Amino acid sequence: MFESLLGGFEAVIDMANGLLWGSVLIYVLVAAGVLFTVMTGFIQFRRFGHGVKLVKEGRNKTDGISSFQVFCTSMAARVGTGNMAGVAVAITVGGAGAIFWMWLIALLGMATAFIESTLAQVYKVKGEDGLYRGGPAYYMEQGMGKRWMGSLFSVLLIIAFGFAFNAAQSNTIADAVNTAFGIDKALLGVLIVAGSAYIIFGGLKKVAKASELIVPVMAVAYLLIAVVVLLMNITEVPAALALIFKSAFGLQEAAGGAMGAIMAGVARGLFSNEAGMGSAANIAASATPNPNHPASQGFVQMIGVFVDTLVICTASAAIILLSGVLSDPQGQGGIGLLQLALTNELGSWSSFFVAFAIILFCFSSIIANYSYAETNVKFLTKNNTVLTVFRVAVLAMVMMGSVASLNLVWNFADVSMGLMALVNIIALVTLSKVAIAVIKDYESQLKAGETPEFNAGTVAVLEKQLHCDTWKETEREPTSGR
Repeated sequence: MFESLLGGFEAVIDMANGLLWGSVLIYVLVAAGVLFTVMTGFIQFRRFGHGVKLVKEGRNKTDGISSFQVFCTSMAARVGTGNMAGVAVAITVGGAGAIFWMWLIALLGMATAFIESTLAQVYKVKGEDGLYRGGPAYYMEQGMGKRWMGSLFSVLLIIAFGFAFNAAQSNTIADAVNTAFGIDKALLGVLIVAGSAYIIFGGLKKVAKASELIVPVMAVAYLLIAVVVLLMNITEVPAALALIFKSAFGLQEAAGGAMGAIMAGVARGLFSNEAGMGSAANIAASATPNPNHPASQGFVQMIGVFVDTLVICTASAAIILLSGVLSDPQGQGGIGLLQLALTNELGSWSSFFVAFAIILFCFSSIIANYSYAETNVKFLTKNNTVLTVFRVAVLAMVMMGSVASLNLVWNFADVSMGLMALVNIIALVTLSKVAIAVIKDYESQLKAGETPEFNAGTVAVLEKQLHCDTWKETEREPTSGR
């Protein structure tokens, strides 16, 4: 009886996943990316250099959590095994052309990330601990007057990021280390839980500080390996680029044809950079931006999407395409294909490097995912006992994930994340005019040679919406028409 019910539940979850990720979400998120790109006047291209500058200057703020720490925390959640195994799967399913469509969706997603992170900053509130919190749940409540919608989003995010994805990340670490070094999974689970507990019980500040240390190390190390492979095969680069563009448009026979390349690339890009999902916006609200304006953090998060997909995912693609493993994959797929590529190019020691990369990628994802969920627990209740219980439950899921098979949990998380994204997109479209007004305010000050600083009085509707005086401290006069 129980097995029959479980089988039925799995079938429903699989069907929902197929509907959400196979069609609905791809079209909705792509459409949102196009809409916001046009509404912002292609800001991801016009102001790309400015965004890079703000990431560099993000360390300058010392009050609260710095913009750079938030950038690293959001990257910790975005960058995971999907940037390695996911890229390999996309190429296997859709051919090399999937990489082109992955690039395209990232370029569009940069505008979406800009909008959601700007709104997260606009509607952030200060907690009892003196730290700012915000995100989709907060702008749904204040901007739209729909707390029920914010609560629904929070529950979906807690299920996906707080529990299921963290269990899956610990499962990946345990599998990788057990395979590479033969260490018992239960012991590994205890070690992962201990490390996670040390950081998450320290709150958002400790999560941010840990991310600031881990993310640059893991990203630079992985990119250096990719550069080595690229230099070893530099003469093959033009052919690899030609293969990407030819198979992207069906000009060269590839697995799945042109449509297969499009679907694989778009799906992988959306899942990897999370633009429009509403996840990264939760930590974006925690920053003390530099300059002190909501749009400032929008620029920073926009660059995060670029780094995730057009830099790190591209590094994985380069390793696979330049190594020649596609001509003889030896039955490997996913992370195994990447390991084979590195072993062929650099020797057997590289399999240990991949295990090390997975440890850093997945552990940083655990603590970043937790930070997203904590913000939403705080939205639902201010009770510290509930928060403590939640932290213990997260650690229990991390332990369970390290020793158990979690296919159903992972699939359920995908459904929660898909529904979460749909709820968030509705809010982004509804509040897009507010975001555009805030962005125009930033750019007008920039053009006037001023250091942008925001006064909520410049956007009339915000005076009644905002729950705190975060953006009511400056004395600049309201500007008509904004």
